[in-house]
Amino acid sequence: MRSILVIDDNPAVGTALESLFALREIRTVTATSPAEGLEILQRQPIGVVVQDMNFSADTTSGIEGMELFRAIRARHPDLPIVLLTAWTHLETAVDLVRAGAADYLAKPWDDHKLLATVENLLELAEATGEVSRLRAEHRRRRQALEQAYDLRGLVFAAPETLRVLELACQVARADVPVLITGPNGAGKERIAEIVQANSAVKDGPFVTVNCGALPSELIEAELFGADAGAYTGAPSKAREGRFEIADGGTLFLDEIGNLPLAGQAKLLRVLESGQFERLGSSRTRRAKVRVISATNADLADMIRAGRFRQDLYYRLNVIELGLPPLAERREDVLPLAEHFLAGAAALDGAARNALLAHAWPGNVRELKNVLQRAVLLCRDQVISVADLGLEAPRAAAPRTPPAAEPDRAAIEAALAEAGGVVSQAASALGLSRQALYRRMEKMDIGHRDAGMA
Repeated sequence: MRSILVIDDNPAVGTALESLFALREIRTVTATSPAEGLEILQRQPIGVVVQDMNFSADTTSGIEGMELFRAIRARHPDLPIVLLTAWTHLETAVDLVRAGAADYLAKPWDDHKLLATVENLLELAEATGEVSRLRAEHRRRRQALEQAYDLRGLVFAAPETLRVLELACQVARADVPVLITGPNGAGKERIAEIVQANSAVKDGPFVTVNCGALPSELIEAELFGADAGAYTGAPSKAREGRFEIADGGTLFLDEIGNLPLAGQAKLLRVLESGQFERLGSSRTRRAKVRVISATNADLADMIRAGRFRQDLYYRLNVIELGLPPLAERREDVLPLAEHFLAGAAALDGAARNALLAHAWPGNVRELKNVLQRAVLLCRDQVISVADLGLEAPRAAAPRTPPAAEPDRAAIEAALAEAGGVVSQAASALGLSRQALYRRMEKMDIGHRDAGMA
């Protein structure tokens, strides 16, 4: 139940407020002295304090109330405090409001205003408390993750990133394929490195292949190797493929959606049996490799279009880690910016706001590029908005101005075109029939056959 504390030396005030707040199911705790009020705050949770400003019969200075306010603020800095008194000078109350008091009400108080003030403060306190609880929980989870796992120095602050990392670390030691999805530049390779660093093969090689950077005819040779002269332009010596190089470790296949169908069939076989052949060779080889793949493509759509094997998708997608774009994890922007700057320059306030407001279609990669350029362009090692070179947010489309008021000539022309039928003329002018009648009367415009209108 929501609770408030009333601190007033007059017991009748506490009784009256207890009856008032009971109407809104707010529990009222009363204290008749500052010392008793402070002791209650130590013992039980309170949402709002309503305190008097004078506690001695011969005192109207408000000094006692100021001292109580400061004592509560020192011990409970986030607790809302409402000042309530009949004697204190207005200047004193204004000073305390500036110091953090939530409101100031004079005795005799207005019940409706006091109820509204306290209820709003209780709701705000509940929301603030929930935010604080979530932040504390976020810190606790992050600290636990950092203590238990190797995060490879990843810089992050967003809850969305934390959730991805928690799942990545949870499945890292399982000997199953992992599929990382997300837009280009979001940091998928960094997540793959974290999975590898916490896996059972963390001491083995970590080999990366960007399937989107190789011609389709060379991808198979890159993955599985090739004997000498296996294809046009092949080297004179046999070459190992990435599966052989990654044996006993992890193979990261970036942009897996670019793998041609023939290569997909061979990859499926390796995932199922660990067996493959080099191009131009009939000798079967074996490799024990943990495969992590990544894509920015919609593989489900590619399956429907016949460009990606459904059985391979299910094999790769035993665990999927979806990394959101940077625009959906705003809390990461400024920590990443400070990391990329590495003390070479500082962001002014407007630049920080601009970074937070930008949509970041290029994600983390774009952020890094923007800051590298800004360091070169800024003066006195302070980066301004102009140094960032970000596109200005698109202005909202201008509102279409209302149609011009039809003049006498326009109305007469519309009536003539409509054969005197007012309803048709009104429709042509974009007016209701009644609106057109009013204008006709105002302009003393006659019409024929009004009964047909």
